[in-house]
Amino acid sequence: MERKCTNQPFLLLMQTSKAIQEKIRDEMSKNKLSITEFSVLEVLFYQGKQTIQQIGTRILISSGSMTYVIDKLEQKGIIKRNDCKEDRRVIHITLTPEGMDMMENIMPKYQDMVDSFFEDLTEDDSELMIHFFNKVRKRV
Repeated sequence: MERKCTNQPFLLLMQTSKAIQEKIRDEMSKNKLSITEFSVLEVLFYQGKQTIQQIGTRILISSGSMTYVIDKLEQKGIIKRNDCKEDRRVIHITLTPEGMDMMENIMPKYQDMVDSFFEDLTEDDSELMIHFFNKVRKRV
């Protein structure tokens, strides 16, 4: 007996999300970055100095996994850890000049790619999508 998903919007959302993530993963692999590494760099690029916990909260990753990703990015020389002078328990993460240069090169291409996913939508379409996603998110 063949079973089908009875919630078509959910199925399409999951398929679309997977397809978008695969495109981003492919694009970031050209820069020798995983999608998680790129997500960390994106937070730092837009938000500036952050703690590991702040980054993890923004990209929905556990602190144990974050430490591993931060270590890898630090080894690549694109981020650095900075001790907090006010609280020795806190460590801030920032982009290095090399990391900032890398992100200034990557982000325009990334933004163009993301924009291209939605270029066929009208402004009304976009507003409806936002409305519906927010409506569903409030129930989750």
